[in-house]
Amino acid sequence: MRTRLKPLLWGAPLALAALGGCTRDGKFQPVDMWNGTRLKPYEQVNFFDDKRSSRVPPAGTVARGQDRLNENLYYGTQNGSLIATNPLFNGTAQAPVSAQDKLALIERGQERYQVYCQPCHGLAGYGDGMIVKRGFAAPPSYHQARLRNATDGYIFDVITNGYGSMYSYGSRVPPRDRWAIVAYIRTLQRSQNAQPSDIPADKKSSTEVQPPLESGDLKYIGPSGGGDYSGSAPGGRGNPAESGSNEENGANQTGEVKP
Repeated sequence: MRTRLKPLLWGAPLALAALGGCTRDGKFQPVDMWNGTRLKPYEQVNFFDDKRSSRVPPAGTVARGQDRLNENLYYGTQNGSLIATNPLFNGTAQAPVSAQDKLALIERGQERYQVYCQPCHGLAGYGDGMIVKRGFAAPPSYHQARLRNATDGYIFDVITNGYGSMYSYGSRVPPRDRWAIVAYIRTLQRSQNAQPSDIPADKKSSTEVQPPLESGDLKYIGPSGGGDYSGSAPGGRGNPAESGSNEENGANQTGEVKP
């Protein structure tokens, strides 16, 4: 019995070795495993419809480690020094960054900020987030002069590597999302320190905006054509009381205010 099994035991490995030396065409060639079976650059193959062995990467894919070659994007530095401006805003003469792209980046930054930053830094960036209200150390306000004057690269570096009691987000947030958060922080800083002169001339309203009414003020402002009135007194929209005519409540049907 053992004598009959010996040929099989010796023959099986030899058969497998012989099959391993077959080429793509099914021909036996022992050395072809490391020589002829690999695809050469630009070699024609019949597997794909276009006969090309060199394939184009799918749209939107990035090779592992490729971003690390871009020092500005991945590290926020240029020759080892922190860069001043957000690299995602720096287009080229041939491919400038559009206003829609900038808006999309800021909106992405707002969404990521609300996930990772708002719990500590607060909704508007004053360092009064919910975790701080629960006893955690308060981070500095984004609206102090030091951080308003800081470079984009500095803010990116703090997000990446952490600072003080803030831990690193380098392994938690991708580089492009970190730059999106930087863009949104700049938007918060601009919104809380804006001046009337910052409004473009074509965006300024020709109508002077009145300040909101004080609570309890019975002076109502209504449309000239009548209808619902807006006011700050209790009792409903434009009506201090639940019943009664507009005349009795301080305004007539034409929207005129009674003295």
